Amino acid sequence: MDLRPALQIQTAIKAMTDVVLPAVDRENKMAQEQARLVIGMLHLALTRMPLAYRFERDELSRFLALADTLQRRAAELPQGKEAVRDLSSVAEHGMNVLRRAGAEPSDLEVAVFGLREKIGEVVTTLSAQFPPAKLRPIYDAVTDHAHEQLLRERSWVIAQGWEADPTAIPPIETLIGDKRP
Repeated sequence: MDLRPALQIQTAIKAMTDVVLPAVDRENKMAQEQARLVIGMLHLALTRMPLAYRFERDELSRFLALADTLQRRAAELPQGKEAVRDLSSVAEHGMNVLRRAGAEPSDLEVAVFGLREKIGEVVTTLSAQFPPAKLRPIYDAVTDHAHEQLLRERSWVIAQGWEADPTAIPPIETLIGDKRP
């Protein structure tokens, strides 16, 4: 299952273009316009999505530069330091976040895809060389990982309404904790 938003948006665009828009009454100009607006907005989101993370980093960087300028300029004014006192702690936090936000989302995706591929190759190679009984710990590790991944994927798409008992699936926020090395 691929849960990346780009594929989901492409699927929505195709459905809107191939099924929904042709089914909308041609005499209903407002409905036609709104359907086209939705398609256009989805296209815009799809083309901008790869830049969104970079945009956020750039915006943070520019606000940090402005905060630095304000702190320096305010220091020259009577009671200026007091006016920007709280700004320095917020700016320090922002700088820390910016330092940690180095990798592009595409870098993460490439790393994930690379690991998926190589792990599959390792399991295939080992399975060809050893009897299943010898590989039980490896199979268990792969099965445990797959179980956890499937739970995260089910939680990710819970809003689509596929689950018979949505309350049995934990919220995605609790399943994707920050696992920094």
